[in-house]
Amino acid sequence: MDMTTPVETHTDVLIVGAGISGVGAAHHLQQRSPGKGYQILEAREDLGGTWDLFRYPGIRSDSDMYTFGFNFRPWTDGKVFADGPSIKRYVTDTAREAGILEHIRFQTRVVRADWDSASARWILEAEVGERRERKRFSANFLILCSGYYRYDHGYMPDFPGMADFEGDIIHPQLWDEDYDYTGKKIVVIGSGATAVTLVPAMAGRASHVTMLQRSPTYIASRPSRDAIADWLRKVLPARAAYLLTRVKQIGLGMFFFNLSRRHPDYVKKGVLKEIRNQLGEDFDVETHFSPSYNPWDQRFCLAPDGDFFEVLKSGEASIETDHVERFDATGIQLKSGKHLEADLIIPATGLEMLIGGGIEIVIDGERFNAPAHVTYRGMMLSGVPNCALAFGYTNASWTLKIDLTHERICRLLNHMDAKGYDYCVPEPPADLETRDLLDFSSGYVQRALATLPRQGTKAPWKTYQNYIMDMMTIRFGPIEDGHMRFAKASGQTQPASGELLESAR
Repeated sequence: MDMTTPVETHTDVLIVGAGISGVGAAHHLQQRSPGKGYQILEAREDLGGTWDLFRYPGIRSDSDMYTFGFNFRPWTDGKVFADGPSIKRYVTDTAREAGILEHIRFQTRVVRADWDSASARWILEAEVGERRERKRFSANFLILCSGYYRYDHGYMPDFPGMADFEGDIIHPQLWDEDYDYTGKKIVVIGSGATAVTLVPAMAGRASHVTMLQRSPTYIASRPSRDAIADWLRKVLPARAAYLLTRVKQIGLGMFFFNLSRRHPDYVKKGVLKEIRNQLGEDFDVETHFSPSYNPWDQRFCLAPDGDFFEVLKSGEASIETDHVERFDATGIQLKSGKHLEADLIIPATGLEMLIGGGIEIVIDGERFNAPAHVTYRGMMLSGVPNCALAFGYTNASWTLKIDLTHERICRLLNHMDAKGYDYCVPEPPADLETRDLLDFSSGYVQRALATLPRQGTKAPWKTYQNYIMDMMTIRFGPIEDGHMRFAKASGQTQPASGELLESAR
């Protein structure tokens, strides 16, 4: 970084990313730390994050909107699993109504962040505008809300013979809304949420859609409307109805997750029974829908109103469980010997995880190396001062954890102001045992584990996937918990409370 380049602006808090996490962070700051100035730096030309980027047919949430929505703004649309444009509109309306839009700088891609303990400041370097002019911004506190995957491209295996295929190959992350697939024979490679969304969305308009999967995933049918939520909205104010529905959904989600963990065979039998009821006894459910892993070792895929099963039953779509031998001019040759004809192939093969948006982070002149750091309360990283990371749940709605994270950040900022601290940094004990950050068998997670931070085996370094436990500790737990060191920019430090207790002995 050219240190002679002047700083464009200084603010109390810089937020990187104007998606659902960034807008949520801004709203919480305005409500809980109203004295703090903030700015949002967004690389894209519009807000929305994921919901502005992905444009493939049928794009929707795979979490219910009563828990995926913000805790401070009711979701009143009525759809349980909303489409992408509706979610983007919800985020945009939230930002507009709260006056957040005026705090966003679009087309500002942060490429580097330098922390200096002497001044207790972050200096961010960003590429601004179409000309990518380099500018610098500074702040006392940094919140990374850039998601968990690469925005420029998804994961694309190098299938043999791809260059021989004479049709089109389009990754869902790069889908062009103007692309016309009418009457085409389509093969969707993958079995995750994107594939399960694409198949029913494209069936009917396409000549035929085939989902090609190497192995099955768990798919559950769920109603697209919540009868209880609809009734509550008729008899209660919107906020009260939303809160009650939210509590119900959180409870049901935790119950089903724990049931899956404790009684996986029972849950698996129930899921497969429901699929047989929808597809009929003649359908080979065991081959195509019986995964080798236990429920919730990977995320469940959801089919609103059973739309995925409906198109299979109608014959507009089909499913193949096999491996790709190679692409050829007219489609895909499978290892079983079967050939799939295709005009369009969509590799719904997943994401590439990327923590912090790929920003180069430097702490007092030392380059940040993610695997050498441990998560603190699932929201900060050991040895990284005045910096929070927005990272949601893997077993529940992303926004549930994000809202809690932002509440804790505000408590932390207010506490430092009250005590006269300039910065804080989580410091783990030297004998802390660590483990992988995510206990998830999904391919995109397994491919990235070696590049991710780690987690501890005990609180507050263990990343819990439990909303109630997190809510109690993040919302009500002490800020000075013995694991956070507080300091002043002058270099005079306040020992962590654990150190004070140790010296008192």
